[in-house]
Amino acid sequence: MKFLFDLFPVILFFGVFKIAESDKSKALEWVTLYLSSFMADSTLQEKDAPIVLAAAVAILASLVQIGYLLLRRKKVDGMLWLSFAIIAVSGGATVYFHDGTFFMWKPTILYWCFGLALLGSQLFMKKNLIRAGLEKQLSLPETVWPRLNLAWVAFFAVMGVLNLYVAFNYPLDTWVNFKMFGGMGLMLVFIVGQVMFLSKYIKDEQ
Repeated sequence: MKFLFDLFPVILFFGVFKIAESDKSKALEWVTLYLSSFMADSTLQEKDAPIVLAAAVAILASLVQIGYLLLRRKKVDGMLWLSFAIIAVSGGATVYFHDGTFFMWKPTILYWCFGLALLGSQLFMKKNLIRAGLEKQLSLPETVWPRLNLAWVAFFAVMGVLNLYVAFNYPLDTWVNFKMFGGMGLMLVFIVGQVMFLSKYIKDEQ
C-alpha cells in the first residue's frame, strides 16, 4: 500500500499525460483555462500541452501527498520532501516555460540525489544508509554492507544517465512509458539480483 502511495504523483502524471496526448486540443484548452496565469507567455503550442498539464497535476498530487501525511500527523521522510522539491521546481519550470525538458530532468536529479546521499554518508559521515535501513531484517558480514551500499550508488548513477538518454533520444511518449514502467522494471531486476547475491550470506548465517 505504501508503494502505491509513494507512486501516487507518478501514476497521476502518467494517466493525465496519456489522456491529454489522446486529445491535445482539449489539453491545450484546459492548460489555457487553468494554467495560463502561471506561464511566461501565451505561446503554448498544442504539442506541448500534455506534458504541461501532466506536470501541473504531478505537483498538485505531490502536495496532496504531503498534506495528507501532515494532517494525519505522520512523519514525512526526507526523501519525500526531496521528491516534492524536485517535482515542484522541475514541474513549475515546465509549466512556466511550457517546455517538458525541465520535467525530463526530474528523475535523473532524484536518482543522483539518492546516489549522492548514499555515497556521501558512507564517505564523510561513516554511516551506511542501506545498512541502517536493512540490518534489522538482514544479518550480513561487515565487508558486505559497503559493497551493497556502493552497488545502489552505481545503480542510481546509471539510472540517471539512462533517463537522460531515453528523454533526449526518443519521442516524449516513449520517455513517459519508460518513466512509468522502465524505471520500476529495472529496479525490480536490480533488487532480484541483490537478493540472489545476498542469499549465500543469509544461508551461511543460518
